Amino acid sequence: MSPTTTASAFALLFLAELGDKTQLVAMALAHRHRAGPVLAGICAAFLVLDVVAVAVGAALYELVPEWAVLLFAGVLFLGFGVHIWRAGEETEEAADEVAASGWWRVAAASFGLIFVAELGDKTQLAMVAMAAATGETWAVLVGGTLALWAVSVLGVAVGATLLRRLPARWVHRGAAVLFFAFGGWALLRAGGVIA
Repeated sequence: MSPTTTASAFALLFLAELGDKTQLVAMALAHRHRAGPVLAGICAAFLVLDVVAVAVGAALYELVPEWAVLLFAGVLFLGFGVHIWRAGEETEEAADEVAASGWWRVAAASFGLIFVAELGDKTQLAMVAMAAATGETWAVLVGGTLALWAVSVLGVAVGATLLRRLPARWVHRGAAVLFFAFGGWALLRAGGVIA
């Protein structure tokens, strides 16, 4: 497992998810319910989604020529960069509050909200692309999952205070720059410029 790939996956997904709708959902849920079941549900949802993402990426790494995967990943990352840059100008709405009570019901409701919100989202597709481009399935899974869990913990623990101190626009711009860098790197590798 490559520490560089793990760190890259962590940095990319952490910044991409910071201030995103999932963190806002975590804040809203933690405001209404105890942190324990909210975090349990969110972390379980991310683990399931991330395992699916890296499995798809690993299959693509084995079945599709490297240049094609890198070309696709590069275009995908550049597109995500543009999307995130523009999203920095808008305000995202948090999901509806969950009116469930009890540990397991809150955990299940949190799992369901995050699973639906993140299925096919940019971070899941980014994990697919990273796993497919690098072939480092475990490194991408560990780095990406830890990043998404860390953002969720921040959302629950710090709540809206974090976003008051750090403008959401800056967070989105930082994530967009990372996506641009990874997209450019993948396109250069696809073109054979970088070995």
